[in-house]
Parts: sequence; C-alpha cells; structure tokens
Amino acid sequence: MIASRTALIQRKTKETDISIKMTLDGKGTSEIKTGIGFFDHMLELFAYHASFDLILECKGDLGVDFHHTVEDCGIVLGEALNKSLGDKKGIARYGYCLLPMDETLVHSAIDISGRPYLCFRSPDHLPLVFLSAGNFQAQLLEEFLRAFVTHARLCLHIHILESKETHHLIEGTFKALARALKMAVCLDPACVERIPSTKGTLG
Repeated sequence: MIASRTALIQRKTKETDISIKMTLDGKGTSEIKTGIGFFDHMLELFAYHASFDLILECKGDLGVDFHHTVEDCGIVLGEALNKSLGDKKGIARYGYCLLPMDETLVHSAIDISGRPYLCFRSPDHLPLVFLSAGNFQAQLLEEFLRAFVTHARLCLHIHILESKETHHLIEGTFKALARALKMAVCLDPACVERIPSTKGTLG
C-alpha cells in the first residue's frame, strides 16, 4: 500500500505567516485564505486541476503590496510539493499540458528533476489586473512561478503562445501548471520502487 503523500509546512517571517497542508493524491478540494481574492481563486483552480487537496492560510503585509504574499506562498507550495513527493520513487517525473482558454493558449512542461529551472515566456507588456479585491500585478505571476520552482526543485517551462486578456493569461497558466503537475506526480504501480532516472537519483 502506497503511503499518503502529504506535507505540512509552516513559515513565519516579518513579512508573512503561512501554514499549508498539501495532499497529492486528493480530490482537488481547497481552503485558501491569502487576503488577495484573485490569488485565492488561482490557487483554488491550481488545486482542483492538479487533484491536490490544499489548505493554505497566509497573513501577509498587504498594506505594503502583494509581492511578499505571492512570492512566499510560492515558496511554501514548492516546499510542500517537494516534501510530499518523498524519495520520488515511482513517479512519472515528466508532465505537460497545452491549455486553451478562449483567446489564450498556454503550454506547460515539467520535469521533477531535482534541479530548479524556470523558463517563462510571455508577451512583453503585462498590464495590471483590476479586481474588486485590489490590483493584482501580472508580473507577480513570474515571481510566484520562480519561487515555486526553486523550492519544489523542478524544471518548468511556461510559454504563453497566444493571449489578449490578462486574466485569461494568468488563469490559463495556473491551470496548465496544475495539469502538467498532475501528470508528473502520478504513480506507476509497476515501478513504485524505482527512481525515474538511470542515475538512480534525481538532482
């Protein structure tokens, strides 16, 4: 019987206080509270499309700006993913998704290699997204991804192939990331005791 792939992480700094529980083999349920409505929605979509169960609460210095909250949530999400994967035996390791969302098309490809690397390609100018919860700078998307990749210790390529609407660009990216992760973390029962590398280790 495969052990539950679950991680609990707590991280407190002068800028943020975050707690997270992540279960990889879940049903996509989530309870997200970051104080940023749009970001909460993106993380809910992430959990749902990855089929992860995710509880995350963050108290951040939103009076300063959203940067610390978004980046630090990326850090703890990455740490939780890496911890929940354990020794990584039996995982598919690779995952990808080509995700359309109306006029937006996002390609995501992942290698859970143990070597952090982010390639993020997008249109040159990303405007602000104005929402009832406040202004979410589209540039924070790349900051989140970089923090996540670094602490999850994986290689991620995100290419925004087409987009005219910033909301769709960001949402499509979170969904494409989730779908690629769902593929990469899945277990092959026939190879449950095997590290997915001819080196015998990932990293």
